[in-house]
Amino acid sequence: MDIFEEKVPITVQGNIGKLLGTHDKNLKIVKSYFDVNILIRNDEMKVTGNKESVTAAVKILNDMMGVLQSEGDITEQKITYLIDTNKTNFNLDVNELLKEIIVTTASGRVIKPKTVGQKRYMNLINSKDITFGIGPAGTGKTYLAVAAAVNAFRKKEVERIILTRPAVEAGEKLGFLPGDLQDKVDPYLRPLYDALFDIMGVENFMKNVEKQLIEVAPLAYMRGRTLDSAFIILDEAQNTTNEQMKMFLTRLGYGSKAVITGDITQIDLPNGNKSGLKSIIEILKDVDGIGFMFFDTSDVVRHKLVQDIIKAYEKYEAKKND
Repeated sequence: MDIFEEKVPITVQGNIGKLLGTHDKNLKIVKSYFDVNILIRNDEMKVTGNKESVTAAVKILNDMMGVLQSEGDITEQKITYLIDTNKTNFNLDVNELLKEIIVTTASGRVIKPKTVGQKRYMNLINSKDITFGIGPAGTGKTYLAVAAAVNAFRKKEVERIILTRPAVEAGEKLGFLPGDLQDKVDPYLRPLYDALFDIMGVENFMKNVEKQLIEVAPLAYMRGRTLDSAFIILDEAQNTTNEQMKMFLTRLGYGSKAVITGDITQIDLPNGNKSGLKSIIEILKDVDGIGFMFFDTSDVVRHKLVQDIIKAYEKYEAKKND
């Protein structure tokens, strides 16, 4: 076998320790996956092996340096993601992917797409009036939608933000919770509050709530309303019935945009009711102005174990249904 060699300039000299990882762990991931040898000499890496493997490994090493320059860090999870993504997107320019800033949080943190799927999701939200984000936990479906809503609100593209969820569990448990109706439903809306607190800051959020420019409410509160000039997010939409989904979608008024998120593998509807989210995929698949983004485990941006857990469940369900 002919040995091929390529040299890669190290463009992150100040962060070479982060690039290599503790005890060269990051480098070992690349070496092991592509079966190449990597030697560090001064300001460059020398990669040797068969030509195809070297070419692929060099692409990953350059992508790793791009991530490090953009985000200030590179994790094992991100390296694994880059390797998986490049299997089907070898010409992907990770630096271009990471350029887009969705919004800056109250603390100054920049929110960007972290995966190809998240980038496509944001493109759909920006170009469509109604976007469905469907996929497993940890893919950023809700958080990115909230970030897009805050961005549109700050730019005055919409006059208000409305976030809603079906409080499915509330049917059994509401009566046992203390306080008035709002106090009872707030626990089911907590993830939406948390996202808004993080992005807007608590004080700014509360001011806009008082002005009725931001509303976080159960889905039942949407009935009978027409929502003009608003950015509306329906979260946990797998727990809507067909009737609730239709009711929500027909609330959309002039100058409004809607994002519907959910995971059709986690349906909590009682009595075997059919999920409105599952039905709508077939009902609206050919309607212009509506976009569907289907996330998979490669888009999970939480702990790597979350990806492994989701894959294990998918394998188990597939085996059970055989």
